[in-house]
Amino acid sequence: MDGSGRRAHAEGHIPGSVYVDWATDLIDPEDPLPYQLAKPEAFAAAMVRTGVGDGVTVVVLDDTYSLYASRVWWSLQAYGIGSARVLDGGWPAWLESGGPISTAASDVQAVAFSPDPRPRRRATAEDVLQVLRSGGQVVDARTPAEYLGQGGAGPRRGHIRGALNVPAALLVQDRSQALPSAEQLGRILREGGVAQAKPTTTYDATGVGAAKLCLCLALLGYEDVALYDGGWSDWAARDEAGYPVES
Repeated sequence: MDGSGRRAHAEGHIPGSVYVDWATDLIDPEDPLPYQLAKPEAFAAAMVRTGVGDGVTVVVLDDTYSLYASRVWWSLQAYGIGSARVLDGGWPAWLESGGPISTAASDVQAVAFSPDPRPRRRATAEDVLQVLRSGGQVVDARTPAEYLGQGGAGPRRGHIRGALNVPAALLVQDRSQALPSAEQLGRILREGGVAQAKPTTTYDATGVGAAKLCLCLALLGYEDVALYDGGWSDWAARDEAGYPVES
């Protein structure tokens, strides 16, 4: 967002990799809500610029606990790239493994990308209400303080009524940027009250931590998972009667 990621990529990256700034390349600048997923045409143009074409497998990484990589992963999933992957541990893990590093600009091949929107991957506020009414579950990936209304931004404090809380900060190994083991992730989710057999929607403030939660759920075999990228910014600004909050 501030250009630091692009500079870091120029100073050293996996050979052949291409830089994407999710917060400018993959969002809709015309949407009044912050960081909403880009429309199909704009998303397709971004993919063509980075050489991501139909039928490819994409590996995404970052140097920030896979938070932004997860958001890119979810964006790709939302437009039909089911083969997208996140490099566990990100750039630090690549360095630790002794993988090759390049400072050369990567060649971008001419490709075609046909967006295939998957509506079940992305939720609106109305979808969230329906999930709760139908016995599904909504999971808040913000901090416990934000969840309890003791911090955060917006005209209202607290969380979506009925939402569970699994902070994204828990989804990392101690002293590492790698994901917890499947056993650890399962324990974290069980302790948060998250059931595997229910339709699940995640959210946070900007759709970043919530995207990492989506990734973890997918790794554990959760099949019906959506991200509410409007998140707290959208819900907190809505009418209390129709979109209730609790703390």
